[in-house]
This record gives sequence, C-alpha cells and structure tokens, in this order.
Amino acid sequence: MTELRVGLIGAGRAGRVHALNLARYVSGARPTAVIDSNEEAARRQADEIGGAQVFTDVDTAMSSDLFDAVVITTPTFTHRDFTVQAAAAGKHVFCEKPMSLTPSDCRTMIDACEAGGVILQIGFMRRFQPEFVEAKRRIAGGEIGEPMIIKSLTRGPGLPPNWAWNIDRSNGMLAEVNSHDYDCVRWLVGSDIERVYAETANRKGAARGVDVDRFYDNAVVTLRFEDQTLGTIDGTCPADYGYDARVEVLGSRGLLVIGDVRGQAILEVLDRDIGAVTPVHRTWPERFAEGYRHEMESFVDSVSERKPAAVTGEDGLKAVAAVIASNLSWQEERPVGMSEVMTK
Repeated sequence: MTELRVGLIGAGRAGRVHALNLARYVSGARPTAVIDSNEEAARRQADEIGGAQVFTDVDTAMSSDLFDAVVITTPTFTHRDFTVQAAAAGKHVFCEKPMSLTPSDCRTMIDACEAGGVILQIGFMRRFQPEFVEAKRRIAGGEIGEPMIIKSLTRGPGLPPNWAWNIDRSNGMLAEVNSHDYDCVRWLVGSDIERVYAETANRKGAARGVDVDRFYDNAVVTLRFEDQTLGTIDGTCPADYGYDARVEVLGSRGLLVIGDVRGQAILEVLDRDIGAVTPVHRTWPERFAEGYRHEMESFVDSVSERKPAAVTGEDGLKAVAAVIASNLSWQEERPVGMSEVMTK
C-alpha cells in the first residue's frame, strides 16, 4: 500500500485534530472522506483539509471504495458498532478513547478486527507525547528504581458534550476525561490495575445547567496494581484555569515528574497588584499536539507494515474496565477488584 486513504467518522473537535494532522503532517496517508450526520460540520471539515468527500451516512460511506481505514471520533456509545462495521468492510480502525462502554463491547470490537484481518488502534496519545515517552524509557531503564507510587491528574477547562453528562451513555467524567490517566499509569508502571476505590462529587454542575442523575465533576481514585505499586488518579471538569495533565512517579531510588501546568516557560511581571503571570495550557489539542501527530504516524506505520498497533484493543479494554470498576466503587461505596468487572 503506497498511500493509506482514511475516512474520518466524526467532524467534531477530535475529528478536526486528526483530520488536520493527516492532511498536513502525516506522510503516507491522506484523508479522503468525512462522515458526520451534521452535513454542515462535515463540509466545513472537508473544506479545511481539501479533497475529501462528504457523507452523512456511515452505511453509504462504508460501501464506497474511497478509504482503506477509518478514524472514529464519534460519541462513545457508537464506537462498537462503527468498529464492527468497518472491520467487516476490511477497513483498519483507529478508535478514539474511551474505546466503548463495557469490556464486553470492547471484546466484540477486538474480535471483529481480528476476524476482518484489520489493525485496531486506540487513541491514547500520551504514549506518543515526547516527555511521556522519555519518562517511560527512564522508568523501564531503572533510573528511579522500582515504581512505588504513581499519581496522575487530568483537569479540563470546560464541560464535556451534553450526551457525556449521562453516565449511562458515557460512563461519566472518569471515562471522558480520565481514560488517559488509567492507560498512562498502567503503561508507565508496567503492571495491570488490581483494585480501585473511588470518590466523586458534583460541585459545579447545577451552576452550569447540568440536571442529570449521577453527574459528577470531581473524582479521586485510589489504585492498587498487581505488582503492589499504589496510585491515585484525580480529575476535575470543568477546571476553569486551563487544561492540566501531569504525572508523578515515586520510585525506590528517585522521583520522576512528567508535565507542567505552565504552557510556556515564561514569567511576566506586570505590576505589584497583579503580580507575576505565566501562560498555561488552554486546550487539550495544544497540550498534546505532538502526541496526536505521532500516534497517527504510528497507526499508519502499523497498517503499511502489517504490524500490531502500538496501543491495542486490549489496552483500551483494560482502561474501560478500570472506569467501570471506579464507577461501581463510588456508587456502592466500596473497593472493587478488576476481576469483578472484566466480563460486564
């Protein structure tokens, strides 16, 4: 295959990030179709990247011969069916996180891609962000000794889309915002999560017009890994000060800190009343721009070289299972072992 033709299913914010990267930065690939039920959004994205055909119906798009792979960025509850449909049509799949709503849905997606002989990669871009890649290298090389405690946080500046407020359609903020944390800590530590305990709170929802049951905008999750490493994940959305994603790893020989709340290494002193000001990351596409580019390059390489994806369906499934366990934990006010939820 000399050039990978890609159909983009979803013309929202994440879809735009992948569309622009494929059109401008990723060699060996070209976006050829944009599929979204909102025709105006699809045409706007197609016009921005140039040369892509617009579809408002996935069935029609899949029956065309315009693309060899799909990038799925639609709401979580659509991921399973679109992936199964793409695999049956022989099209490789890049699926944004969260992979799906349940571990059993994820297993269906994995099995469909294996049966169709196509690559399946999940969109955990932190594994491709340079500072996280370097941190993984140092941990694997034993520079800080054996990991003992890992702490990861993600805080977003705005509410997720309305459909994501409903935990039955999204699994809540722990899925929409913190899926990356669950994958990242497991990847960095090199061990699977064994047990979780979660607490959540709704502090800003009413003031922002959220009136659905079981909505939460703050969460803290305690983790125990199979190798006995301990960890925490915390998330807040909305966190009005900006987009913030950081990790701290305490090893038996030292400490590793990944990420910075500052968007640029600039300190501006204005006056005595305002004080010092430094830029912060405003959005997730800005914070992880390199990671998004590199993960798509990795996907294209996997397809062209017919090698396993760097982030597999099994990785996506384990993140979903950890979210399910955490939601069960805070609702039933008890620790939950991963073995309890893997077949849900």
